[in-house]
Amino acid sequence: MSEKMNRRKFIGNSAMAAAAFTVIPRQVLGGNGFIAANDRINIGYIGVGKQVYTLLNGIGKCKETIALAACDVDQKKLEKFKGVADASNKAKNLTANVDTYKYYRELLERKDIDAVVITTPDHWHAQVAVDAAKAGKDIYCEKPMALTIAEGRAMVNATRKYDRVFQTGNMQRSWRDFRHAVELVRNGYIGQITEVNVNVGEPVKQCSLPVMDAPAELDWNEWVGPSMYRGWHPDLAPVFGDEKWAWWRGYRDFGGGLVTDWGAHMFDIAQWGLDMDKSGPVQFLPPSVPAKTGLTMKYENGVVVNHKNWGEGNAVQFIGTEGRIEVSREFLRTFPNKDLAKAELKPSDKRVYVSTNHYQDWVDAMKKRTRPVSDVETGHRTASVCNIVNIAYELQRPLQWNPKKEEFINDDYANLMRTRAYRGKWDFNNY
Repeated sequence: MSEKMNRRKFIGNSAMAAAAFTVIPRQVLGGNGFIAANDRINIGYIGVGKQVYTLLNGIGKCKETIALAACDVDQKKLEKFKGVADASNKAKNLTANVDTYKYYRELLERKDIDAVVITTPDHWHAQVAVDAAKAGKDIYCEKPMALTIAEGRAMVNATRKYDRVFQTGNMQRSWRDFRHAVELVRNGYIGQITEVNVNVGEPVKQCSLPVMDAPAELDWNEWVGPSMYRGWHPDLAPVFGDEKWAWWRGYRDFGGGLVTDWGAHMFDIAQWGLDMDKSGPVQFLPPSVPAKTGLTMKYENGVVVNHKNWGEGNAVQFIGTEGRIEVSREFLRTFPNKDLAKAELKPSDKRVYVSTNHYQDWVDAMKKRTRPVSDVETGHRTASVCNIVNIAYELQRPLQWNPKKEEFINDDYANLMRTRAYRGKWDFNNY
């Protein structure tokens, strides 16, 4: 992940990238369960921390896929991933092995890579995704899709310009309970929605961790990349063998706190239920005194969404004029009619996009050249809500938001916070 690769060479080669899936020789694909070469989707993984194994497992179970390349700035983690990915290919009777790279643009140069899976920390998402789109690759990008509003819009624009298929890792859209909750809400089973409560953790904060010497296998300067430089700490990037979740996600310049980490899941369900995938709230009202919860946002139709602890963690509560629906990864509850949670919809009811497997949905969209259940615009709109929540908590004042223009109304300073400062020459807007 670096600017060290020649930029002009990368852009020139990317312009010639083939949009169609690459043909791989039959002997590379193996024998049993053979799939025609032009049906095989060749995947490169960019960023191989803890989360990547969930994706490798899920995407690897899609019979059309094969892992051919991986990239990371931590050599030991890269070596571990190669071993696991090679074994995954072998289990599918594929003899291809994964090639490894330190710099992601070298991976993108490969004409035989059809799609990339981006599991870097959030501060790298935009640059990698824009470069991948320019190189003719389809994209799966972990949530939250973008660290800033401007980065998200750049990712959308690049995806559309180069006609790429982009799935955001908001995989709850492919879970039955969340989809059923959304369809019940949209079809008026609890009346008109007046309020939504979303319980996720705290906003982003500045990093005050002590600086330590980075392990030899990690190129820390490359890890920091486009963000403002600060020294290494194991909480930000755990050493090889430490299985804890990295907490770069809690600190500004790298992540957005739990507001974006879990908010990208739960505010996403609120957006989906309110049919706001191409829009967003128009007003953000932080609590009157500094706090980690208590913010309220309002949509143009009058619906209020609260960021607050309503009694269940990482969960969403829809309140309507005739009842309420509560949903999380552990439950779907409906009141006063408890049978709604298991009820089948009527044939006349409006349905949303049905995906039962987030990874296969991406694969199918690539084959059909259609948009998946959590398309780049959807991911951007959800990430924007999360990012604006963080901005409102930091500024501690009401914000008026124009979701069509994607700008704050009469607030120059807040508009500056739609983007961030960059270190060096980072050109995600050059698409």
